Formats: sequence, C-alpha cells, structure tokens
Amino acid sequence: MIDKRIGYGLALAAALIAPAVMYPVFLMKLLCFALFACAFNLLIGFTGLLSFGHAAFFGGAGYVAGHALKVWGVTPEIGLLLGTAAAAVIGLIMGGLAIRRQGIYFTMITLALAQMLYFIFLQAPFTGGEDGLQGVPRGKLFGVLGLQSDTTLYYVVLAIAVAGFALIVRIVHSPFGQVLKAVKENEPRAISLGYDTDRYKLLAFVLSAALAGLAGATKTLVLGFETLTDAHWSMSGLVVLMTLVGGLGTLAGPIVGAILIIALENRLGDFGAWLARVTQIEGFQAIGESVTIVIGVIFIVCVLAFRRGIVGEILHWRGRARAAG
Repeated sequence: MIDKRIGYGLALAAALIAPAVMYPVFLMKLLCFALFACAFNLLIGFTGLLSFGHAAFFGGAGYVAGHALKVWGVTPEIGLLLGTAAAAVIGLIMGGLAIRRQGIYFTMITLALAQMLYFIFLQAPFTGGEDGLQGVPRGKLFGVLGLQSDTTLYYVVLAIAVAGFALIVRIVHSPFGQVLKAVKENEPRAISLGYDTDRYKLLAFVLSAALAGLAGATKTLVLGFETLTDAHWSMSGLVVLMTLVGGLGTLAGPIVGAILIIALENRLGDFGAWLARVTQIEGFQAIGESVTIVIGVIFIVCVLAFRRGIVGEILHWRGRARAAG
C-alpha cells in the first residue's frame, strides 16, 4: 500500500511539472484517454463485462458538451456535467437492454447499440455530420477562470483526471467493488449469496459510462471540436487495446496503455517523415501512414510476451520475487 502511494505521488509530481517540458495540449489528450481507459477497465477488469460500445459514451458526451458550450453558452463546468449526465443516461439505456445477456451476446448488443447511435450522430443537425462540431469555446471556469491558456486548462484537466481516477480506486476498494469482483470471478456463487447481480452490473455499467463521458466531454473542451471518430466502433476497439496492453484488472495499467498507444499514434508520423528525410528513402514515409499496422504489431507482441499486460506482468514478477525472498 505504501509502495502504491509513493508511485501515485511520483506520477502526480511528474504530471505537475510535465507542461514545462512537453506540449500541454498533447498532455491533456493523454489525460483524457487515460481516464477513458480507466473507466472502461472498471467494467471489464473488475466486473468482467466486455463492452464494445464505449465509444457511444465518449463521443456522445463530447457532442452534448460541445453543443452546450457553443450554442447554449454555458460555463465549462456545466458543459462537462451535461456531457457526463448524457453519457450516464445513454449507459443506463444501453445497459438496461444488454445487461441480461452474457459473453459475446452482451458484447454484440453494446456494439449494435453504439453503432445505431453513431448513425444518429451522422444525421443529426446539431453534430455537424461528417464535418463535426467545430469552434467549441473554452469559456471561463465558474465564470471566473479563463481557460484560453493551454497551461491553465492543463491543470484543470489534470484535476479532473485525478478526481476520476480517485473515484475509480474508491469504487474498486469499496464493498460495492468487492461484489463486482465476486460477480466477475463466479456470478452463480454471488447470486447464491443473495446479491442481485444484474443490478450491480447495471450500476457498474452506468458508472463506467459516466466516467467515459467525462473523458469525452473534457477532450472536446480541450480540442475545441468533436467528430464522428470518437463515436465510431474503432474508438471502442482502441480503448480495449489500451486496457489489454497496459494490464487488464490493474488500476494503473490502462493509464500506461493509453499513454503508450496515444504517444505512438502521435509520434509515428513524425518518425516516418524524419526517417524518410534522413535516409532519402520515401518508403519510410509509409511508417507514419501505417499507424494501425504498427500498433497492431505492438499489440501482438504485448499479448505474446506480456499476457497480463505491461503493469500486470510487473506486478506478477514482483509477487514472485517477494514469494521467493
């Protein structure tokens, strides 16, 4: 427990000084996706439910928050709350329809419902269709603190991400979280002990959806726009990839996975262009254009070499070393 607190403290200290050495907008994007991955991990890692529709919450909250900020002129905190609430409502509806199914049937229902919502966003006038929702203002937090400065907004986003992560940690270590773990390990036994497992799973689904929505709404505030990419099924696949690479069922794993995947997406293009320029071989430009292929190869390597994910393997090795000592 002390080791974890030290690790969290060091991570927070690094996050506080990060804008001095890295681009704040990129860092804010990392924080948003890290929160998104942690929210997804709450459902699959601690409840055992594989949702392939989390893009609906991420993108849906982004559209609602962006519309509220741009058209209704609300303050940033109200926009974020509206986006989070919208994601929770969507999660309640989707979860109510899917939660009574298990395994692949649950997964496919969430995917189908998320794609239905995607096509609604494609046709709805307030989303901007294929052009997306553009020109979302940052505004003033509580009507006082201007968020036009990237550095100022970074620390607001950091506070949101830390609060979201702390809430997830609290949920996991609460009696409610212990029931979720019991449902994941042996649902029939949990039912025999008198727990209404469907109710617990639905609540976990809604909590995960709300936190994913908070991440999506925050991302819209940071970037100033929202597009269909965030609501597409590929975004659901991306968050699955982040969680598996980082470590399924670990608290810090999704954060590591999100940082790794998003950093690769942003840096591979630059690396390919640099390599082509240095070597005068145009073929290296394709490295930056084949991000999906490169990430796929990394995913295969991680699955083969780190079956528990990066953080999961580290924790496993530490456990074996302590047992041997």
